[in-house]
Amino acid sequence: MANSLHIKKGDLVRVTVGRDRGVEGKVIEVDPAKGRVFVEGANRVKRHTKVVQGGGRQGTTGGIVTQEASIPVSNVTLLVEVDGKKVPTRVGYERREVEKTRADGSTYKAFRSVRIARKTGEEI
Repeated sequence: MANSLHIKKGDLVRVTVGRDRGVEGKVIEVDPAKGRVFVEGANRVKRHTKVVQGGGRQGTTGGIVTQEASIPVSNVTLLVEVDGKKVPTRVGYERREVEKTRADGSTYKAFRSVRIARKTGEEI
C-alpha cells in the first residue's frame, strides 16, 4: 500500500460504501501502511473488556466498550464546504511559493506541496 494517503487526520469525510454508507464524520486516525482510516461514528464495533486485577487501586473495570474500527480509505470521500453545503471533492496537489525565514532572520522563497480541493481549487 502507499506510504501517504489523500486523507489526513481531522478531515471531514463521508463513507461511500458499506453498511455505514452516508455517514459523515471526522477522521480520528490514519493507518497509511494498511491504507485504512478510522472515522468518527462509522463502523462502530463492540469490544468485550476483561476485569484486570492490579496491585492496589489499579484494577480496570470490565464491560462492553463501543469504539470505531478502521475502514479502507477508498471507501471514504473528502468533503469541503461550498456556500454552507458539504460537497464531496477529489484531492489534488500543487506546488506553491512560500516565504521562509532562516535562523539568522533573513528570508528566502521556496516551494512546498499543498493539498487542494479539485472542486474549488482552494487549499485544504
